[in-house]
Amino acid sequence: MGLHIGSVAPDFTQESTEGPIKFHDWIGDKWAILFSHPKDFTPVCTTELGTVAKLKPEFDKRNIKAIGVSVDDVESHKKWVKDIEETQNVKLNFPILGDSDKKVAKLYDMIHPEWNDTLTVRSVFVIDNNKKIRLTLTYPASTGRNFQEILRAIDSLQLTDKYSVATGADWKKGEDCIIVPSLQDPEVLKQKFPKGYKVVKPYLRITPYPGD
Repeated sequence: MGLHIGSVAPDFTQESTEGPIKFHDWIGDKWAILFSHPKDFTPVCTTELGTVAKLKPEFDKRNIKAIGVSVDDVESHKKWVKDIEETQNVKLNFPILGDSDKKVAKLYDMIHPEWNDTLTVRSVFVIDNNKKIRLTLTYPASTGRNFQEILRAIDSLQLTDKYSVATGADWKKGEDCIIVPSLQDPEVLKQKFPKGYKVVKPYLRITPYPGD
């Protein structure tokens, strides 16, 4: 059975560049981003891992831990890390899982036989503090991921968990939101949205950003 949004993220124990990791214990009470790269010593992946390291302050603000994985082993990762740090001008600050037995790749369906039956595609799993999968993305090997979009989506997930809103196309943190259609009681609306709201259509009601 495949993984879906709302599925519990499969747990595993695997070696990493920071020692053995039991995934659910490692996540703890935080959110996590698990992202795969096809192979060590590849150009696009080198830029991606450097970008994630540079974004650590942004991940920390959102209570998120990042972790990478590929089907190469930990010793290969450690050699590659030196190249990443040299070429991307950043110190790697998150673990990379060794997955030469493809345990994690198979648990998370990261190998697509139509593309390559031995290498992982560029998969992303955003996992919340209840160990539930909240977002999945899959990119082809030739296309680097947009981590600003991943941050934007996490902002939406964390905001909509807290307030009865949804976020529209191209929404960014701080912008107006959409009131969920299930809320109809005027008194409840007044209580939940003290900043007020505008009715564009009965099903489309816009309210100012409800967060701080």
